[in-house]
Amino acid sequence: MESIAWMAWTLPTAIFFALLGMTLAVMTWLAVAYPEAERVGVLRIPTTRGDRLFISLVLAAVIHLVWIGVVGIDPIYTLPIGEEGVEISSLWLATLISLATAVVIFRTV
Repeated sequence: MESIAWMAWTLPTAIFFALLGMTLAVMTWLAVAYPEAERVGVLRIPTTRGDRLFISLVLAAVIHLVWIGVVGIDPIYTLPIGEEGVEISSLWLATLISLATAVVIFRTV
């Protein structure tokens, strides 16, 4: 178990998996309620909702890895919660950038 000791269940991890689960549930509901035909966007290839979700998740992973490599995960703000406070990592900015790119992908690809 020591080989995976670094894999901590943190609040950002829980939020990520909760949002991923909700996204998959909503996309499943959309697929059943509103069947979709493939559409051609700026990539000039036919894509479905699932394709666009996959592209946005891969891009989010790349954005986060590049962010960690270039900027790091140093805290940018400390919320006054508890005795020591809760530090907000700069990685949340990468998450916001990833969400914005996902919106662009779903609208244009």
